[in-house]
Amino acid sequence: MTPLTVRVQSEDFDLSGESRTLTEGRADVGAVVSFVGLCRDEAGSLSALELEHYPGMAEAEIRRIGETAISRFGLLGLTAIHRHGKIAPGEQIVLVIATAPHRQAAFDGANFMMDYLKTSAPFWKKEHRKDGSSGDWVSAKDADDRARDRWMD
Repeated sequence: MTPLTVRVQSEDFDLSGESRTLTEGRADVGAVVSFVGLCRDEAGSLSALELEHYPGMAEAEIRRIGETAISRFGLLGLTAIHRHGKIAPGEQIVLVIATAPHRQAAFDGANFMMDYLKTSAPFWKKEHRKDGSSGDWVSAKDADDRARDRWMD
């Protein structure tokens, strides 16, 4: 059975430790691709990005996407961790690690996972500004939908 780790958590994560968990003792892994998404500063105006999720539903949807990625790209392992709560600029928000026998499968698996996380996982983002005001809820972007749609062929 292919290792699939899915976590939604408020605390930070450790890229090196998570990668080691997927590769330690594995001689069949030929490629590891990781992606870490960070909270952007938004031109100096942002004090935090608040991420909310629907507990249980978010994990189930991420697991469904992960199982699809494993099957579609022949991944040997996949980790997806998404944080929730208030996250300051520069802090980590999301981690995806894909392992495979060859690099292209690992790259494609990680890209697929991120494209679907951005558009299909039930998370909501609200900006908090340095001036103390609350910003808007962040809207989905058409570019994210187009990135996801490239996998539909």
